[in-house]
Amino acid sequence: MADFDRNVLEFYQLSTPFPTEWPTEKDKSDDSDSEQEQKKQKLNRRKSRYQALERAVSNRTSVVQGSEKSANGVSNLVQRDEPDPLGTSESVVRSLRQLGVPVQDDVRLRNRFLLSSTSFSPALFLSQMHATADTQSLLNGLDVLSKSIDQKSASLKVLVESNFERFVRAKATIDNVYKEMKYRGAEPPSPGRSRGHSRHASKSSFRNSSGGAALGTNPNPLASPLPNDTRRKNALVKESDYGVMGIKTPLLDVSAKAEDVWGPALGGREKEENLKTVSTSLDRYKEYIEASSNIADSIKRKDYEALVEEYIRARKFADEARKLVQDLGSTPPSETQTYQILLAARMWYDVEEQIQLFKREVWRKLTSLHAVSRADTLAGQPQDQHMELIGLLLELGVDDNPIWVWLLSRYDYLKGKISSAGERAKVEIEVLRRRLANAEKPAPQMMASYLKNLGRQAVESRATGLDAPDVIELWEKMLSFLSGLLSAQGILGEVIEFWQTVEGFIDGKAQKSLPTGYNGESRDHHRLSTQGTVDLQKGTIELVDMIRAHVFEFFAGAPPEDISLLFSPLPPSPGTPMSAGLSPTSVRDPRFNFDANNLPPPSPKRGETWEKFAFWPPTSNSVSGVHYLSKMLTLVGSGASEMASVAPVSQGDAKQLEMLRTLVGAARERCVTALCAAWNKDAENIKYVEDWKRSKEMGDVTRMPTSFASFEGALLSGMQKILYIPEAMAKSGSGDIVLPPPTKLLQMVRSQYVTTLYKALSGMVENAERAVKKADDEWTTDVDMTITSPNDRASLQSIGSATVDAGDRNVRMLLTLGNLHALRTKVVPNLNGQFENAFSVKLTDESKTIKDVLGQIDARLFQTYTRPSLDALRKIIRAGLADPKWAPPKPSEVKPYVYESLLTLVLVHTQVSTTAPSMTHQVLSYLLEQISRELLECLKSRPKFDLGALMQATLDVEFFAQTLSQYTTERASGIQGEIYSMLDSKTDNTARARLQDELPGMREVLKKLREQSRSEFACFKRPRRTAAGSSVSGASGGSGASASASASASPTLERTATG
Repeated sequence: MADFDRNVLEFYQLSTPFPTEWPTEKDKSDDSDSEQEQKKQKLNRRKSRYQALERAVSNRTSVVQGSEKSANGVSNLVQRDEPDPLGTSESVVRSLRQLGVPVQDDVRLRNRFLLSSTSFSPALFLSQMHATADTQSLLNGLDVLSKSIDQKSASLKVLVESNFERFVRAKATIDNVYKEMKYRGAEPPSPGRSRGHSRHASKSSFRNSSGGAALGTNPNPLASPLPNDTRRKNALVKESDYGVMGIKTPLLDVSAKAEDVWGPALGGREKEENLKTVSTSLDRYKEYIEASSNIADSIKRKDYEALVEEYIRARKFADEARKLVQDLGSTPPSETQTYQILLAARMWYDVEEQIQLFKREVWRKLTSLHAVSRADTLAGQPQDQHMELIGLLLELGVDDNPIWVWLLSRYDYLKGKISSAGERAKVEIEVLRRRLANAEKPAPQMMASYLKNLGRQAVESRATGLDAPDVIELWEKMLSFLSGLLSAQGILGEVIEFWQTVEGFIDGKAQKSLPTGYNGESRDHHRLSTQGTVDLQKGTIELVDMIRAHVFEFFAGAPPEDISLLFSPLPPSPGTPMSAGLSPTSVRDPRFNFDANNLPPPSPKRGETWEKFAFWPPTSNSVSGVHYLSKMLTLVGSGASEMASVAPVSQGDAKQLEMLRTLVGAARERCVTALCAAWNKDAENIKYVEDWKRSKEMGDVTRMPTSFASFEGALLSGMQKILYIPEAMAKSGSGDIVLPPPTKLLQMVRSQYVTTLYKALSGMVENAERAVKKADDEWTTDVDMTITSPNDRASLQSIGSATVDAGDRNVRMLLTLGNLHALRTKVVPNLNGQFENAFSVKLTDESKTIKDVLGQIDARLFQTYTRPSLDALRKIIRAGLADPKWAPPKPSEVKPYVYESLLTLVLVHTQVSTTAPSMTHQVLSYLLEQISRELLECLKSRPKFDLGALMQATLDVEFFAQTLSQYTTERASGIQGEIYSMLDSKTDNTARARLQDELPGMREVLKKLREQSRSEFACFKRPRRTAAGSSVSGASGGSGASASASASASPTLERTATG
């Protein structure tokens, strides 16, 4: 059996017993191959001792292409087997089979080892047959091959010598025929000079003719022969019909005369009768004849109503003819009946041919209507164009159900559109994501500038300033992708519309207006089969699942690694879906076309959180993220609810409903996870929002509290939309798909909110304590805030409340204290309330913790600010009280350390009141308490007080108390009472008694000293309001207050004086 198969393959020159296509080499012409081989041989001709063998082999054609044919048409030059040309074996095939080469089964491979084949490969032959041969054996083989070549050359020589006369006679015949055709029977011109015998005479006869120059009389030898030149009439040229022109014209003349003479006599009367019969039949069956042209005209004018009428009329004619034939049976028809049958058959043939072509065109339009239906609808074409085409097909009569075909083609179109749109959009998103990820990372100050914009515009109003343009572009691309899939104007809307159409046909409502066709033959097409209904329901569920799978992969999957679709885009065609983010090549972004010089970079792996999310643009901040993710989750929630409302899904596919719930839950969880990571990062960068410029609404603080409140408020508002998806919940039945957020997500958001507060507060303190650079500083990027010299610093201090000296650490700490106060009293409570209202939880523990942390940070920063001033005051007071001359016998003024301390407080007051006026009372009250405590500690160190020391101490303490009476607190009053009690305990009765006598004089001294220092310490006076409500400062009021304060501040001395 194997030999038989091999013989078949060799006989038909096939490589396999079961070919799948016609071998291309058998289509090629043998002549063309031979000509090409001859040309190649002429170009590559080389002289060698093997020339005869080469010429002999080259004259044969290969087994595969252009081989010589035997009588049965099969190539027979290549042998099945042959001995080794080098003489080492009697059978090449047997040797190769022993070496494991499968030449027995593959004819083409075997021919490459046979010398008789033109596909013989010397290199392959030697590498396989003589792979192990040594040099001597190859030299012996060369001798054998040389002898074989010499023998074949000798045989060829004998062949040429024995047939030389035949060659000469053939050559002479060819030359004569050529001369007859070329010179049209005339004698060729004699050459100008005689030339000796040449073996190349034949070449000269072909190549050396010179046209008119050779003929002399006729410059154009190809012109028509002269009429009287009989020899040229018989020339074998095309113009003389190759010699028959001379007799052709007489024959035609004779034929025409015979027809004129005998034609009327032979056929006149019969023709007349035939014409009369034809005319009568044409008049009788005029409608038969005009039916075909009327249908063609109706098709041309697109008058489909007239087309249907004409076609129905034509079908009636054809039915009448069929009925006539059936009625006649074996009875021969009359002449009129014959004409009727023939005309009806001819008419029906033409009509049916036109109608079949028209049906094919209508079928094509019906199945290709989907890609342009929406665009045509917008352009004004009727939306139910498919119903018109279906009705037309039903009128004309079709074998296939046009309703089913259209629904099936619509399903295939939507399936392809979902797949191509989803895959292409995700690849384009990934290309933009990779380019953005490999770009230079923006500086924290640049990131903070986008967060600062929140204070100037609402998040919902405009998204262009929320992040970098490239990031916004990628967000818009993602939103467009989801909108194209899930919106009512996108693919999901088309799927729902498709199911509504299917439902109308299943219920029988849609086809009520459709025709039933000729004699009701299309009535069966009005009903969809049970299996067809089931298939359409399954197809609708499949379309819904494809949309769900694309969205689920986008949110829950990792960024795609394979973007090969970018390198092999399908060319757009009329049937290719071009919506949902896919644009035609003519307007497509060049970044999404293949460019070998600008390939998309690989996805980076740097450990960033966003690397795990395909839907999060690298380096995006949380504000733009919450803005777009809330919109995207709204689309997901609304789309999932719409998909769940489709009848096949809602009524019988619980698994699909559960997958839709999983889609919403997974997308929400991934969005919250990505957003919390970005929220945490932005909380660390919120400190860079601080620009040390005062808020227009609150002058005591910078713009930082407002920016922080806007930032946190935007995040909480957007996070509430992401967790609860309120816009999607507006649709009825969406509660079964969009479930409430799990406790885990709420706890994640709750924890992240508290964490961001802590990080933001830490950043504010860091801003206050860190040193500010003098140029190109992160705080002084604006022109009006750059500090380049001491003169600039002084000018900044003199500007006033609009601009502050951000280079002064004390100024920064004061402003930060004001910011913390605003956060503690307004911003954080409002944010806590917003959080509780948004997520329906109570932040009881968190509110207490946040309040405690704010208090601790405020206290620490307050201590840091007041410590330098307090240290200076302590140093001044200790040095003044340690002076040996501090207590004169009868003091008449306060000591210099008191003035120096108060002047220090004046500087503090100036700085605080011009930087953070609301902090003035708190700072000076605290410093007064510390001054009083320091006086108490220093005076305690003295063992006793005589009258001079007692009077000096009283003057110093009272001057402090009266001058700073506006900032006296209960604690300061208590400490001053302790001072007087301590003084009373360290003096004797005599000093007490004498002090009572000196009190009036001391009051006068204090009054005088207050009057003298009024201008120096005017900043400490309490501003009073006039009747008009304006604030002024009065000296008399200050004196009265000092006297009352003096009396109330020394109860011990008063009690001693009275008793």
